[in-house]
Parts: sequence; C-alpha cells; structure tokens
Amino acid sequence: MQSGRLLKYIAIRLLQAVPVIFGVIVLCFLMLQLAPGDLATVLAGESGGASEAYIAELQARYGLDKPVLVQLGYYIKNIMMFDLGFSFRHSANISELLAERMLATLLLMGSTLVLSLGLGVLAGLLASLWVGTWKDHVISIVAIIAYATPLFWVGLMLILAFSIKLDWFPTSGMEDVVQFYEGWDRVVDIARHLVLPAITLSLFYLALYARLMRATMLEQRGLDYVTTARAKGLNERQITVRHVLRNALLPVVTMAGVQIGGLLGGSVVVESVFAWPGIGQLAFEALFSRDYNLLLGIFLISAILVVVINLIVDVIYVLLDPRIRVGS
Repeated sequence: MQSGRLLKYIAIRLLQAVPVIFGVIVLCFLMLQLAPGDLATVLAGESGGASEAYIAELQARYGLDKPVLVQLGYYIKNIMMFDLGFSFRHSANISELLAERMLATLLLMGSTLVLSLGLGVLAGLLASLWVGTWKDHVISIVAIIAYATPLFWVGLMLILAFSIKLDWFPTSGMEDVVQFYEGWDRVVDIARHLVLPAITLSLFYLALYARLMRATMLEQRGLDYVTTARAKGLNERQITVRHVLRNALLPVVTMAGVQIGGLLGGSVVVESVFAWPGIGQLAFEALFSRDYNLLLGIFLISAILVVVINLIVDVIYVLLDPRIRVGS
C-alpha cells in the first residue's frame, strides 16, 4: 500500500514540476534578453569589425531580429519537440554538446556529494559527541575556515601545492588523452584528475553539513524521546545510532537537496579553474561568447536536474522517517 502511494506521489510531483520548468525557461529567456550584445555582434567583432548592414544580416540569419515574444514562442515550440537548438559557436547541436559534458559534471557533483555528506556528517557527529572539548573546537574552527574560503582560491592553492610542488595530481583536465588509457588504467587516470576538483568543491558543503549535523545532534539529544530511551535501559551508543542519528540526518538531507543548485553554480568556478570539461565550463564559455541558445539549454538541464534530485530527497525522507506517510 505504501509503495503504491509512493509511486502516486512521485507521479504527482513530476506533474507539478512541469510548470516550474516552464517558468524557468521563460524567466531565463527574458533575463538573457536584458544582457548587452548578441551573437551577431560578437561574430562581427571577431571578424575585425563589420558594417551595420552585415550585423543586421547576421541577426536575420539567426532570428535575432524578431520580437522577443516571437523568439520565445519559437523556442518553447522547439523545446516541446525535444529540440534544444543549435550552438553556432560550437557548430553542433546543443543536445549533443550537453550529452558530452553531462557525464563529467555528474561525476564531479556525485563525488562532491558523497565526500561532503560523508565527511560532513561524520565530523558533525564527532563534534557533538566531543562537545565542549578541544576536539570539538578544532572541528568547528576548521569548518568555519572552510566555509569562508573562496572556492577559486582553494583550487589554486591545491594546484600549487599538490600539482606543481609535489607533482601528485594533474593540474587540469579530466584525463590524459595522450596516453590512450583503457579499462582500469583509464579509471585510475580519471580518478587522479578528479581528486583536486572534488576536494575543492566539497570543502564549502562539508563545512556546512558538519555544523548543521552538530547542531541537530545536540538538539535531538535534549528531546524527551532520548530521556525515555535512557529510562528503558538503552546505552548511549544504541541511543545515538538507533534514534538520534537517524532523526538528525533529516535536516542534513534537506539541506543537501536545497544546495544542489548552489553545487551547480560552484561547479562553474571549479571547472573553470581545473579546466574540467563539464557543463559548468561550457556555461562559462557560452556566456562570454553570447551563445544564448546554449546557455538556455544548460539552464533547462540544470532545472530538470534540481527537480529530480529534490524528488529523490523527498523519497529518502520517507525511508529515513517511517512516521512520514506519503499522500496522507
């Protein structure tokens, strides 16, 4: 019965996501129209200057001379036909470009989520168990420093220390294409390239989850159900593992779902610093080349990704807390 309600809940959430994604498409399209310049102006400037007639010809060729609402109507029509358009900068279909870069971004985001959640929850748990001691103070100070340090500075320092000085990890890229690795050798090579970008992007979120986990653990330990568990004869380890930890994870899981959008934004900086061939670096290139079609495609995929991950978070909520009944 519960599984049937869960499937119905997922279907309803997916239907509710349709107007959200539609709103993202319209809002992003209109906001990009406010940006100065367009593709025709950039192409004319790269050719060393051009007459107004040539710029007008380029705008007519790419449909930039039409009213904004007409352009929006054409774009929505193409989206409904699963056509994200064509990137004139890269001379390729946007769907193909995003498919090529999506794996790299998902790999970076997945590694970051596992690393930041795992270490953040562990650090917050230990800090709550050692509350008031020097170990708790060390964890809190390190978390504050990691939270306040800019991502690009962390990335540059890691490159300087571990790539240039120690020569432990590569400075940039996703793999060494010159070596033509295959099988496990290629997996190891990609893992070596992934270490520094994943650590850089994880530090901020690790600190956030650690502080939230510590605060939630301390809050849960002061509630009545913990006192009742002690009265029943359960030891502190059983209380922590069976009751407190499970309830303390709920806010952390919620925060992880909310931070997915920020994680995508942070990947733009990290991918640019490490030349990681993902969607973030592609968005950076598209912004400066005024490739608005490609930017809109990236925004659309990002919105869909955020909606799907938030739905997964809601399902995890049900699994973590049996008191939650789907559809009730």
